Amino acid sequence: MQAPTACLGGEMGASGRVNLPAPRSCGSVRHRRNIVQAVSAPAQQSAPAEKAAPSGKYCESTWQTRRRPTRTVEVGPVRIGSEHKIALQTMTTTDTRDVDATVDQVMRCADAGADMVRITVQGMQEAKACGKIRDRLFQKGYSTPLVADIHFQPKVAMLVAEAFEKIRINPGNFSDGRKTFEEMTYDDPAQFAAEREYMRTKFEPLVEKCKRLNRAMRIGTNHGSLSARILSFYGDTPRGMVESAFEFADMCRDMNYHNFLFSMKASNPLVMVQAYRLLAEEMYAKKWDYPIHLGVTEAGEGEDGRMKSAIGIGSLLMDGIGDTIRVSLTEDPELEMDPCRQLAGIGERAVAEGLGVAEFHETTRDTHDFGRRIGQLPEQRQGDGKYDYRSLLHRDGSVLSAVTLQDLANPDLLYRALGCKLAVGMPFKDLATSDAIFLRDVPPADDFEARRALSRLAESGVHSIVPLATLQQTPLPGAVAAIDLRDALGGAPPLPEGTTRFVITVDGTETADEIRSLKDLDAVMVLLRTAPGVSRIHASRRVFDVIKGADLQVPVIHHQWLPGKPEKDTLVISTGTEIGGLLVDGLGDGVLVEYPQEDLSFLRVMSFGLLQGARMRNIKTEYVSCPSCGRTLFDLQEVTEQIRTKTGHLPGVSIAVMGCIVNGPGEMADADFGYVGGAPGKIDLYVGKEVVRRAIPMEGACDELIELIKQHDRWVEMEPEEEESIEERQHQVVTS
Repeated sequence: MQAPTACLGGEMGASGRVNLPAPRSCGSVRHRRNIVQAVSAPAQQSAPAEKAAPSGKYCESTWQTRRRPTRTVEVGPVRIGSEHKIALQTMTTTDTRDVDATVDQVMRCADAGADMVRITVQGMQEAKACGKIRDRLFQKGYSTPLVADIHFQPKVAMLVAEAFEKIRINPGNFSDGRKTFEEMTYDDPAQFAAEREYMRTKFEPLVEKCKRLNRAMRIGTNHGSLSARILSFYGDTPRGMVESAFEFADMCRDMNYHNFLFSMKASNPLVMVQAYRLLAEEMYAKKWDYPIHLGVTEAGEGEDGRMKSAIGIGSLLMDGIGDTIRVSLTEDPELEMDPCRQLAGIGERAVAEGLGVAEFHETTRDTHDFGRRIGQLPEQRQGDGKYDYRSLLHRDGSVLSAVTLQDLANPDLLYRALGCKLAVGMPFKDLATSDAIFLRDVPPADDFEARRALSRLAESGVHSIVPLATLQQTPLPGAVAAIDLRDALGGAPPLPEGTTRFVITVDGTETADEIRSLKDLDAVMVLLRTAPGVSRIHASRRVFDVIKGADLQVPVIHHQWLPGKPEKDTLVISTGTEIGGLLVDGLGDGVLVEYPQEDLSFLRVMSFGLLQGARMRNIKTEYVSCPSCGRTLFDLQEVTEQIRTKTGHLPGVSIAVMGCIVNGPGEMADADFGYVGGAPGKIDLYVGKEVVRRAIPMEGACDELIELIKQHDRWVEMEPEEEESIEERQHQVVTS
């Protein structure tokens, strides 16, 4: 009799929590979405959930960044581990058989700062070319270690181990064959274990060779390419990813081979972070100390790819997890090195400076379950008059924009920068319009044009939030006052004429009792802007722990501010790391990014990109696009841009663009539609994980994709204004 199986997606509980399933002891699974997808839909509040069991130890400290101690793995002349700098790597996109082109690209990557370079090796011809590539690089004075990327081919791995310093194997397909989603049933766990012995016969010869030649190995699990065997036993879960890798690690350990490390990649940053934390937690429990390679796979390109990578990689580095990293972008590989270097620098500085706060012990955050804390949205009240404050916040996450008096000097440009639609000069809220604005200064009473612009914005639902001291000097009818928590401990001070609502500002240094005093205040939200020199991620964790422990329902908006004008890449990566690292735990109801010298429209779009990357609020099409490699069967950058241009106006729709079949179907578990290279010049189209059209000539494949979207009632025609502004809305290419 077949044992019962758990629901893959878990059950949605209070505050948007998704309760992850326990591993299956036996059973089956068929065509299910990944565990976090349920979170992307608006969560409904219900009865209080039971208190979650505390998570196990997954990092050295949750209140200070401390590097997780590891052994050292040797990759040629490069050392990977906690006693060494974070190693940077990338992957070539050339045909591996083209020795000259591959050597040239490796040299460009090394010159750009890559400590090692991965090369795809899909067959014997490519493996034979690898020896020539290695020799040619040595002749040119490049000792940069090379990593062979192996799928499906144990024999190829054996050959290339003679030339390259490191082998990456994928547990999902090293011996299980090509990706399938067939249903498999294990009535007896012994059957599952017996199949492991077959894997051992395929894997042990490679381990023996790597041990003899002192080659390194990465046991690299991908969420999108778990084997049918693992899917049937554990489901499409982080637990399945970890257990898949541990099967191969156990074989290595049985042979006294320890020169290996792990990775747990996924295109969804939330799944990726959960999997890596679970990996680290299990290694603590086993007293293992192997290094960890970090990466968000199929992150995409431009700003979105950098944002998703920062959310995933940056949040883990702030916990001291990660010894080597790759930022996977659909761009030329040498362009990955700058964001890679920036992320590594953030992590290394945090460790060196001991970034953190005074020790405290969390009681509410559970890293095993994703549970988004959802604050109580504002309600309309008697006395609000003509102002409707229900639009101050959005249920799926809010974007607030900081506006200056200079911005108000040109109302039409301001409306557009805030993402408003315009009709006869009047602004109206649209899908990607800022939910509210923050003003440090208010135009004087005689500045008719500026005040009329603010009035029109308020009428459209975009209200102004202004510091109380400013409103006391220059009242603004309908404005929401911002009051420091310490100024409201004895009760909120009197509000200026024309103001009926207020928000509370906190800086993360308040005592627990001061934070709990929020229950006595009638604030519509909290703006959390950490004090200078205070670690945002650690201080915010403490604030949320107190708020959640006291069962306070007030929404919390992350307020980030820096002087000067940082490069756009730097802005994206720091925001993704500091705020995205909190949103991956469901901590936060939105974001206010305030950089006075930066373009207002860019900050708004970046903020929406942050919420979308954290699986909160979708305002544009979501793309899962691989970074390209030697397996890619078409010009990925060109085709991705072509698809994006024609489909970028479909919020709530996700499209995967994959250069080959290796990870395609699996990573499309997180996508509605897929465009996958099936053969040279031929494209296969998917709906979810199911291929529905095969071998379409590439010239017409994009139009066929659009027809497929239409057939599934997910298409809307692009409005004229959208056609003109889609490039601005997407902000895919980051320029400085």
